[in-house]
Amino acid sequence: MSTTPDDETREETREESSAAPSRATRVIEALPEGTYSIGAGLIVAGLTAYGFQILAARQLTSTEYAALNGLWVILFIVAPGFFQPIEQEVSRALAHRRAQGIGGGPLVKRAALLGFVLASAVAVVALLFSPRLVENVFHDEDLLIVALILGIFSFYLAHTTRGVLSGNGRFGAYGMMHAAEGALRITFCLVLFITGAGTPWLYGLALMLPPMGAVLVSLRGQKDLITPGPEAPYSELSNALAILLGASVLAQALSYGSFIAVNVLASDSEKDMAGKFITGLFLARIPILLFLAVQAALLPKLAAFASSGRHDEFRVGMRRLVLVVTGLGIVGVIGGATLGPWAGELLFGQDKFILDNRDLALLAAASGAFILALTLAQGLIALRSYGAAMFAWLAGIVGLVVVTAFSTDDLFLRVELGSLAGSMIAAAVMGLALLLRMRKHIPADALEDLVDNIGHEPLEI
Repeated sequence: MSTTPDDETREETREESSAAPSRATRVIEALPEGTYSIGAGLIVAGLTAYGFQILAARQLTSTEYAALNGLWVILFIVAPGFFQPIEQEVSRALAHRRAQGIGGGPLVKRAALLGFVLASAVAVVALLFSPRLVENVFHDEDLLIVALILGIFSFYLAHTTRGVLSGNGRFGAYGMMHAAEGALRITFCLVLFITGAGTPWLYGLALMLPPMGAVLVSLRGQKDLITPGPEAPYSELSNALAILLGASVLAQALSYGSFIAVNVLASDSEKDMAGKFITGLFLARIPILLFLAVQAALLPKLAAFASSGRHDEFRVGMRRLVLVVTGLGIVGVIGGATLGPWAGELLFGQDKFILDNRDLALLAAASGAFILALTLAQGLIALRSYGAAMFAWLAGIVGLVVVTAFSTDDLFLRVELGSLAGSMIAAAVMGLALLLRMRKHIPADALEDLVDNIGHEPLEI
């Protein structure tokens, strides 16, 4: 019996329809394990971080709030800067051992000891500089030094535990850890806010203690995380760990460079203004939350291309990822230039929010450029180009310092321009280095590492 063109069209449609689920299934299966649970945990952590800031801003005085955020900035330079690379290397090395059927207990012990020594060294430096920190950063709130020391060890423990969970493939517990930390922190803050008992010291504890509680929550019911195995030399973690640590600290310093600069450069009459600058910086970082929200939608195709070694398609996917990140930055700039001041006053209160449309647009642009630089940095790290990533962050820091020093006398404008220039320079150097590297042969496992790195990006508001 002959068939008509309409019959053939209907048959093709049925074939495409039946094939579609299998293609979708393949893409989902190619997605790095745990992407959705980790992404959900990061979003909860990000939203609760904003809740922390809003409640603290509404209860504390301007000086107390400035002191608390001095603690916040130091912590989120030190903690992700020093301990995120250890987390990533523990995760990578443990996963490698697990794939070979080798127990990772000695590796975990080696990494934990290394992290403890590093945390102790940072704590000693903090104690040595405590008089200056208390006077210039903590506005004479002495107990914030205690909170800082607690925070250093708390986040050391948290990052090490995340590396162990991720390396063992316990991604549900990994995501739960992020979510639990945020939930515990916002609960602590709500109690302080409702009872009116909030002080910088107590809010400092609300910032520092939840990671420890989140570790306990995430480890509940977990077994066989640390199994016997052969001894692990330090080189198994990474021969480039020192470079990774340096690059990570430089990245976090650039991230908060505008806040550091505004406090260093502020005259005595501008100190109160400088303390309120941080609210605008947090508002301008909303694109980070947007990036976390869309991240899971961006990774499937990249993961599929990586797992099948389709390099050309992977390059196209990376270009699309860069375009999306750039688009988020543009959305942030438009939002800052239009609704920024209104949203800032609504969230933080009129007495704590003083930045205008221009300030927020520039800070949002700097935030978008930083996310782009960080995403490109994950590419260089996946391709083992550690030195190039560190050089790019260093170039960004130099750009921030130079532009801030010589651009204008307006305090806010000069640090905003410096932050934007630094982030753009870092992104440009990262992009050039990644482009040159991707023109060469890229192992499939390096592409898979890149997708996994993007899924675990150390983004903090």
